[in-house]
Amino acid sequence: MRRRALGRSFDRLWAAYAVSAYGSALGFGALPLLAVLVVRAGAGQVAALAAVGPAVGALLALPLGPWVEFRRKRRVMVAADLVRCAALAGVAAAYACGVLGFAQLLAVSAVLAAARIASGAASGALLRSVVRPEDLLVANSRLESTNWSSLAVGPPLGGAAVGLFGPVTTVVADAVSYLLSALGVGSVGHRERVPVRPSAGGGRRRAGGLWDGWRHLFGDPVLRALYLNNLAVSGLVMATEPLLAVLLLGRLGFPAWQYGLAFAVPCLGGLLGSRLARRVVARRGRWWVFRVVGTLRALWPVGLAFVRPGPVGLLTVIAVEAAIVVHMSLYTPVLATHRLEHTPPHLVARTLTAWSVGQQAAIALCTALAGLLADAAGPRAALLATGLLALATPLLLPREPRRAAGESAAAAGGEDGSAAAAVGGRGIGQSGGQGIG
Repeated sequence: MRRRALGRSFDRLWAAYAVSAYGSALGFGALPLLAVLVVRAGAGQVAALAAVGPAVGALLALPLGPWVEFRRKRRVMVAADLVRCAALAGVAAAYACGVLGFAQLLAVSAVLAAARIASGAASGALLRSVVRPEDLLVANSRLESTNWSSLAVGPPLGGAAVGLFGPVTTVVADAVSYLLSALGVGSVGHRERVPVRPSAGGGRRRAGGLWDGWRHLFGDPVLRALYLNNLAVSGLVMATEPLLAVLLLGRLGFPAWQYGLAFAVPCLGGLLGSRLARRVVARRGRWWVFRVVGTLRALWPVGLAFVRPGPVGLLTVIAVEAAIVVHMSLYTPVLATHRLEHTPPHLVARTLTAWSVGQQAAIALCTALAGLLADAAGPRAALLATGLLALATPLLLPREPRRAAGESAAAAGGEDGSAAAAVGGRGIGQSGGQGIG
């Protein structure tokens, strides 16, 4: 069966995203690795790098939503790629000169987070303009599939590259990938219309623009429920990463290659989930995905608290992570499509910025609180607490409005000719279906 064509503009955007995604996957954990091996940072500093950097990046991104809204989106994406390339190149240069410090790593972490949010906001708006409405789920599914495939192969290859060529190798690869992504996005032939600012203004209007995205999210009952659920699930799932690192590598004595394997193999499940998303929507409906798959993705993290040493423990981690990834990758493109379809064109960038800022803040807060609990009671107790809290997150999912019954099947078409779609870290819960970038 023939793959459904989405046009040359989308294909180029998709290729640029793939290059960036694989480069970032190669650089998985590069900044914490440099902090430990080069800067000799302690556990507290590494935790701060994981939590404080993205939190500061989210604050830096606050004014970017209104700014992105009224700029050509391709230019914003190119600028964001070049900023990330320069920041990572600066890390490589400082390492080569022997002057790399923790403050620079923390600043780069914040810059990368802010640029990622700006690029995601611009890419979501651009995606909506280059893809037909009936093809949005197909496009989001392909982006989601690319994200998970990069996470399946990138970290193991990056680990091998670090072992062979040194700790800064993957940083250079990631920087080059952003440069290539900028060239790819710049080559897209899609003609953008210049966004028009509202005529009424004043300082009050401009300040209010920072909150227009949140007003839209909280003004729509369904988007509000989806947003709050996403904040809780993303924060709790991502908070397990440093806890697992301490538990597996420290207390249980897993070798580094097994630790990498435990997160790389489950990412293959992301290919399955993202490929099934459209067929499941066509068969069961969008609201079934929100309620059932949204619930299933929250059931598994509690299992991480019961990991034991040895092969059985490794298989337990792989099984739990695979279950999370499959349901995440099925849910995310459907969520991303619904969000774009129910956001006015003039609010897309601000809404996506608000979504990402809230998500980054939730991840930072949950990571910090889980780290404090782990210091007091141990990583296993903290994993149990985050898992039990995750079990309550389905209560935040929206109920299906009567007026929306049958909406999903009507909106769906078929990919590949059938009737039956996007986290730092391993990417679970972070993509949020943001789009390209």
